[in-house]
Amino acid sequence: MSQQRDQQHGRQSGQAGHDVHDPDGVRLQKVLAGAGMGSRRACEELIARGRVRVDGEVVTELGVRVDPATAQVEVDGMLLQLDTTKVYLAMNKPRGYLSAMSDPEGRLTLADILDDRTEQGVRLFHVGRLDVDTEGLILLTNDGDLAHRLQHPSFEVPRTYVAEIHGPVERGIGKRLRDGVELEDGLAKADSFRLVDSAPGKAFVEIVLHEGRKHVVRRMLEEVGYPVIRLARTAIGPIQLGDLRPGVTRALTREEVSTLRSAGPGSQPGARTPRPKGQRPVAKAPDRRGIQMVTGASRRTAASSKSTRAAKAAKARGAAQQRRQQRGQQGGR
Repeated sequence: MSQQRDQQHGRQSGQAGHDVHDPDGVRLQKVLAGAGMGSRRACEELIARGRVRVDGEVVTELGVRVDPATAQVEVDGMLLQLDTTKVYLAMNKPRGYLSAMSDPEGRLTLADILDDRTEQGVRLFHVGRLDVDTEGLILLTNDGDLAHRLQHPSFEVPRTYVAEIHGPVERGIGKRLRDGVELEDGLAKADSFRLVDSAPGKAFVEIVLHEGRKHVVRRMLEEVGYPVIRLARTAIGPIQLGDLRPGVTRALTREEVSTLRSAGPGSQPGARTPRPKGQRPVAKAPDRRGIQMVTGASRRTAASSKSTRAAKAAKARGAAQQRRQQRGQQGGR
């Protein structure tokens, strides 16, 4: 009886075109909820209001079932990511690593950070190249269309950086950067610039821009008289680095992927992006986030390395003591 109702709903929803109902599929509201569009009830409301299309057909009746592996599902014109074979990762790239998956000279690359068991046989594109001395957020995916969208200047996806420079910062520097500075390969403009914090002899500044020319942030700041001491990217579009530690990778949520698909002019770092389960909230004051990331990364990495070295040393001492005891027992015999 339930299957008959589902088939009837499918015919009603697709009466203006082809039948989108798949009796062996998954209920559409469940598919929408799984793609991060809200609760089941909220997704039912989306369907009832005619905001959902399946394979180009508007679906307004509940009970329609679809195959997530083949169906093209849109909400308000935005295509949802339902293909479970796609991989979307956020990584905090440490300094000293190339933004590449391999290097003929044997230098450290992104592939050295990734979990081989998870990514084996999957070709990943890195979104937003960072030079070897720059740290921070980098995205990796096997979704070529999304990678192109995020990197092409025409989509104007903002990228946020925090730089440590020699201070103090003179008035008018932000205006100069927003108006544009002439570099050897053309004019470069910042979308926004602000002083985050300062200390004797140094300052932390945040700069947002939507282009990815090589070393563009470093060159812009040097052009206005402030060479970069340390640089980190803290956001790409709505995706924030948050408290992700250097050398650590996490999977993006489906809702984060959906927000990336609509990222562009006006999208702000972290806008409408929920925090993934299990990830601690970042400091409430946004000014502190970049500072903590830049100044705390080396301390966390050093502490982790120190802890690892101490554990290895303790293990080695224990093994040596055990060998001495064994030799003593053999000599006693």
